[in-house]
Amino acid sequence: MKKVVILGAGFAGLHIFYKIRHLIGKKIDVTVIDSRSHSLLKPSLPEVAFEGAPISHSLVELKHTLESRGAEFIQDEVVSIDEKNNSLSLKSGESVGYDYLMVTLGALKDYDAIKGFREYGYSVCDDEQAQRLWERVKTFEGGKVVTGAAKSTWGTRVDAPPLSAPCEGPIGEIMFMLDYYLDKDKGKKRAEDYSINVFTPGEVFFEDVGDTPREAIGKFMKEYQMNLSNNKELTEIGKDFVAFEDGTKMDCDLAIIIPPYSAPQVLKDSNIGDEKGFIPTDKTMRHLDFDNIFAAGDITALAQPKLGHVAIIQGGIAAASLMKELGEDVEIPPHDLSVFCIMNMGGHNTTLIESNVLYGGNVDIGFYSPIAKMMKWGFDNYLYYNKGHMPPDLALEATDKLIKLL
Repeated sequence: MKKVVILGAGFAGLHIFYKIRHLIGKKIDVTVIDSRSHSLLKPSLPEVAFEGAPISHSLVELKHTLESRGAEFIQDEVVSIDEKNNSLSLKSGESVGYDYLMVTLGALKDYDAIKGFREYGYSVCDDEQAQRLWERVKTFEGGKVVTGAAKSTWGTRVDAPPLSAPCEGPIGEIMFMLDYYLDKDKGKKRAEDYSINVFTPGEVFFEDVGDTPREAIGKFMKEYQMNLSNNKELTEIGKDFVAFEDGTKMDCDLAIIIPPYSAPQVLKDSNIGDEKGFIPTDKTMRHLDFDNIFAAGDITALAQPKLGHVAIIQGGIAAASLMKELGEDVEIPPHDLSVFCIMNMGGHNTTLIESNVLYGGNVDIGFYSPIAKMMKWGFDNYLYYNKGHMPPDLALEATDKLIKLL
């Protein structure tokens, strides 16, 4: 019986678990390690931050979910990785051995990399920040809003798109959902009572998609009188301003930021990360240097942008690679990535984005419709009520075909 350890129970980690759980007790024992007691369903966090949705609907309890399905769950933090002896050291002092290690830790949201964030900044990137933002939004009576993503930097061991921002989809939800709340719920007037100013560290906003989604988003930004500034690398948030690397500042009464993404310290200190701590893999999600280590999701160097859809694709590949290693008759899916997100814009307003232009493809869709809202509602609820288990592959394939017909 081989010992499989899944390190991290986010999208990628849970997807791998559900893909391989039928082998538990037959070919493998599975241990899942996570520092949290609950997995966080991040796609629903904007609803927490701008609609006051309960955070409980974004959390999946891990111990019962995993152990009732045959795995062992350890809530602890890994402090060191001994890849030569196939062993993990935990903060509690315990050691856990493995035959195969699946690294799905996700990326760290490095709020402290931005001077002044803890005092004056807000975000939607985790459960604590989303709830904190909702409390601020409820009391916001107008002024200048600034939102954007800080610049992130990546390693060089794999050939992946060198994006300036880890993912700008949340910025789209921030600016449109906040506008909807201020306009419809609070009765505030654009330009007169409030303004929303958007910045990007990239040459273009939404650099991970093609012209069709960008033009759709740009049309709404113009209609809603939102201003965009390109090539802006955030350095500081003050009481009434945000500052950038080029020496410019923007007046600001409310700063909502996507912080830089970085690798957890345990990976920076290990021998399994690249120069930035992200895991370098081939396109079967196997580590470039260690045959018994696989990775998927935001923590991989190949995952650009850092996006749930990419984590699911990579999780499926990693699971298939492991099963094939164990002698199962499976095909390893190709590493064909695409950007896919359903952007809540407040109320029934929603834009579905699908694009593989970043990877040399020709799919580039920006679809604005209440149908997209229904799809997001259905996906979020399925994920919650099925304890982080993705819809069946056939359902996802049917959805993909439907999108291409719209």
